[in-house]
Amino acid sequence: MSMRPDPYKYFRVEARELLDQLVQGALSLEKGVFAPELVPKLLRLAHTLKGAARVVKQVEIAEFAHAVEEALVPLRDQAKPFSQELARHAFELLDAIEERLKHLEPPREAESEPAPRPPADELLRTVRVDIGEMDALLDGILEANTQLGSVRRALGTLERARGVADLLLAQLASPRTRGAEGQPDLGPAARTSAWAEELRAEIVALDRQLTSSADQLERELRQVRQRAEQLRLLPANAVFASLERTARDVAQTAGKRVAFETKGGEARLDAHVLATIHGALVQVVRNAVAHGIETEAERTQAGKPTAGRVLVEVARVGNRVAFRCQDDGRGVDLEAVRRAAQKKGILSKDTEHLRLDELVQLLLKGGLTTARTVSEMSGRGIGLDVVRDAASRLGAEVTLKTEAGRGSALEIVVPISLSSLDALMVEVAGMTTAIPLDAVRGAFHIRTADAARLAGADSIVYEGNALPFLPLAYPLREKVSPGHNGGPGVAVVVGTDSELAAIGVDRLVGIMNVVMRPLPRVAPVDPVVAGAALDAEGNPQIIVDPAVVVGMARRGDRPASAPEVPRAAPVLVVDDSLTTRMLEQSILESAGYQVDCAVSGEEALEKARQRQYALFLVDIEMPGMDGFTFVEQTRADPFLREIPSILVTSRSSAEDRRRGQAVGARAYIAKSEFDQAHLLRTIRTLVGNNQ
Repeated sequence: MSMRPDPYKYFRVEARELLDQLVQGALSLEKGVFAPELVPKLLRLAHTLKGAARVVKQVEIAEFAHAVEEALVPLRDQAKPFSQELARHAFELLDAIEERLKHLEPPREAESEPAPRPPADELLRTVRVDIGEMDALLDGILEANTQLGSVRRALGTLERARGVADLLLAQLASPRTRGAEGQPDLGPAARTSAWAEELRAEIVALDRQLTSSADQLERELRQVRQRAEQLRLLPANAVFASLERTARDVAQTAGKRVAFETKGGEARLDAHVLATIHGALVQVVRNAVAHGIETEAERTQAGKPTAGRVLVEVARVGNRVAFRCQDDGRGVDLEAVRRAAQKKGILSKDTEHLRLDELVQLLLKGGLTTARTVSEMSGRGIGLDVVRDAASRLGAEVTLKTEAGRGSALEIVVPISLSSLDALMVEVAGMTTAIPLDAVRGAFHIRTADAARLAGADSIVYEGNALPFLPLAYPLREKVSPGHNGGPGVAVVVGTDSELAAIGVDRLVGIMNVVMRPLPRVAPVDPVVAGAALDAEGNPQIIVDPAVVVGMARRGDRPASAPEVPRAAPVLVVDDSLTTRMLEQSILESAGYQVDCAVSGEEALEKARQRQYALFLVDIEMPGMDGFTFVEQTRADPFLREIPSILVTSRSSAEDRRRGQAVGARAYIAKSEFDQAHLLRTIRTLVGNNQ
């Protein structure tokens, strides 16, 4: 039986987005922020919500939205202050709308079907994108289509050139005729020369036109891909409004004053991460206000400002992102934690004297509460259970730091699935690598006279200070070669917190916005690698972790001299799966092999005819030419027939294995039986004589 259509699917998303903006605006008004355009904007939002509710026949929501309009109109007409009474009334109306939205759940045909996802999750999964970003994406697509038109016109030139070539070949194939007196007739020779000149001119024009069009098309498509990747991500501040509302409501209920602050909201992250972490952050903020922030009287007595401070910060840390909630309250009462643990029987006499950090870990395990009474806000000991559950689902780490009378800071560090960042692209030993731009403090050319000395130096002078110096090729395990392209090389100054270091690169490529992807968990990579981005052809580019690089430079973690890393014969990995390409490339490069990648059999053949390879590692199922055909064609090519091929595929039937053997593959490895050690042994067996 098919499921009935959900009549409120798009209304819920739109209504919650409008509601979120209304809440954010009401919070700004309550804090005294009274920009001239704020109230008219809120009136438009309420009016839009009212109209949308009437369309789907949600009369109550429409009436509440109309009541919000009526409450805000006096502020527009008379510029009245947003009094506490008006704020309370506005938030009651917004809460009533939120309550009605909770009842508009998607229908379920059977009890066995899972319950609908929570409202915040749905809002983060279905997002209305920024019009400016969408316009930029559409402009890029339009420009790419324009460039494709230029390429098609160039193909017309190619057709004419081919016609001239046909005439030239026909002329060369015809027997030479002679004149009446037996002398050679120079007419055909003259015509052949003219056609050759015409052909040359056509080819030159074609080459120029196609090169220009291809370069422009590549730039446009790269921008389109970057825009599309941005639309896949959400700014972290998408969850800030509900967190501020939580702090405000808990503070009012508890009779406290709180100044809520945020930082790092511009970071764009995967919506799944934000949706999962949102509920945990709500609990953390609630705990900070309910348990951490003191009453006004207590803060005055302690010499603190009457309003407590709660800061929610989002920061990128290498290949992870940290969500941090910090308050300036009383700190965690660890003695109360000890008493609560003893009351529940968690602590025995042998463990009564736990250290501070051990008590903190005990609290993070959940199930404990230091509240004397159970209230709507606290007292059941489940707040940190929510945090722990979210951390478990995301593979996150949770830490808590607290100081009596100074406050607490709880941090949830989550592995990044997708994240957007600006990066400085540099070239190291012929490889393009990305350094997060927020860690770059400067860059300067290394003088030619200093290049050789710096290969073994520990420091370099920058603005009058000696900084630790490390060629980036060392942690990347590349051959160190300052001035790789014949120039003097460049030192990039990288900083984390208060520590600085200089890293040597061959040259600066430029600044790009990239989407960082994590490497597969099974890929053996060095800690210096934070993740990878994709270039215009879909090949991975390393993104380094600035903190790791700075740490290595300051500790002097590098060889005493510039080592020559032995390079085995190059291997060509052919697979349309990004994950598989990255995994196989990482395994092979860690074993010392040079690796090139291709995403199709056609591209692989083109690369194979341009460079001598020792081995082809080929997937079978690819768009266009499949792996079987690729192996057949290489075996039929006199220049490629001696290069062995290994088929690595998800197809494991006996028939496929027999066909792989028939076309000439030297080995067949099923992905379901993939073993890194076995792969490397097979490769060493096949290319041992070619290294």
